[in-house]
Amino acid sequence: MTIEANSNDFRCYPLGDSAIVIQFADEISIPINQKIRAIGEFLDEYTFEGFVEYVPAFSSITIYYQPSLISFQELETMVQEMMEDLPEATTGSQSAAIEIPVVYGGEWGPDLEFVAQHNKLSIEEIIHIHSSTEYLVYMIGFAPGFPYLGGMDSRIATPRKETPTSSISAGSVGIAGMQTGVYPIETPGGWQIIGRTTIDLFDKESDTPVLLKAGDRIRFVPVEADILMEEIYGI
Repeated sequence: MTIEANSNDFRCYPLGDSAIVIQFADEISIPINQKIRAIGEFLDEYTFEGFVEYVPAFSSITIYYQPSLISFQELETMVQEMMEDLPEATTGSQSAAIEIPVVYGGEWGPDLEFVAQHNKLSIEEIIHIHSSTEYLVYMIGFAPGFPYLGGMDSRIATPRKETPTSSISAGSVGIAGMQTGVYPIETPGGWQIIGRTTIDLFDKESDTPVLLKAGDRIRFVPVEADILMEEIYGI
């Protein structure tokens, strides 16, 4: 079904027998992201019998439920009623952008030169463009705490690596297509690595293990390598 709700069309469809997907237009946009975050905030405050969890994505949000307690048809009707009077999202709307210090290039960003060559720009221009933008966290995924960021300048867009790297250090800042992000843990990956930060995006020992959440805004701040060396090695 397709429903008009606050100028945003969406449709609902089942995912297996225990989830419903609320799908908006197939695009990455701030208005759609705000709508998805608003649904998440609503569910945080007003759960229903049989609710399990929700998983937000770029242009959809999936709600998992217990089919023994609520049917798909009942939940679909509930979604329609919710969307008719859904308040705006509040997360990230008032807070200042979170600053992420980054050492660009060298051993910390081994693919920075390739990104510059691919886009026919200087290394300095890549750093300036990448660090001059305020990014929106659209969702968390791929690895614990990995932020998918929107807002990157198309002038520095670069394809993923044809062959993924077997191990990328935690804190590595990368570019893949029109996206940029930060690896929160050591993991294989195919993004072009342009820098590194010592900020912990994921700490399994913390009461709040994930630093960022959907709706947060961040900025990358260039710093000198000696700051990173001091943080890592204490020298």
